[in-house]
Amino acid sequence: MIRALIFDVGGVLLRTEDLAGRRKWEARFGMADWELADLVFNSPVALAATLGQAPESDVWEHVRVRLKLSDGELSELREDFWSGDRLDESLLDWIAARRGPYRTCILSNAWSGARKFLAGRPGVAAAFEEMVISAEEGLMKPQVEIYRRALERVDVAPAEAVFVDDVLANVQAAQAVGLAVIHYQPGLDVPRAMKALGVQAG
Repeated sequence: MIRALIFDVGGVLLRTEDLAGRRKWEARFGMADWELADLVFNSPVALAATLGQAPESDVWEHVRVRLKLSDGELSELREDFWSGDRLDESLLDWIAARRGPYRTCILSNAWSGARKFLAGRPGVAAAFEEMVISAEEGLMKPQVEIYRRALERVDVAPAEAVFVDDVLANVQAAQAVGLAVIHYQPGLDVPRAMKALGVQAG
């Protein structure tokens, strides 16, 4: 029986729905589509930040140096980079309505500022009682131990939890630990997928 709902953030609860801000900078520097996101998220310093081994500011300093930006330009780029991100408020409301009968937890590969950002969003605070953030744990998905820590936080066995993530490797790792899983893709009806796993409608 399912007793806990565990969600990834980026690509699931928080999605980039307007790419104009990023495309502006990619065009300015002759970058291909998604090259800016790759620079921000996939550098060695970004990996270190995801594991809590470097501050978030180091990630942006790496971007500033690579693109030869002034401090003002970097500030503008950062604002534009996140400007198209949107929280899925309807999904958050659905999760919040099940909090109580079900334990709820975020499990995210994210930098050190993630908890403050997420806790400051009323929809997130209402939906989730626990957060497991990679930068705080020194571990990241798909490492097995981080799934076990999430299970410990909500005090359930693997078979009693559903995990939702958009990255297939993360989903497969959770499944190997014993969790029920949903591989999120754009347009997926999460409540319907949850119902198929036995999660009650209300």
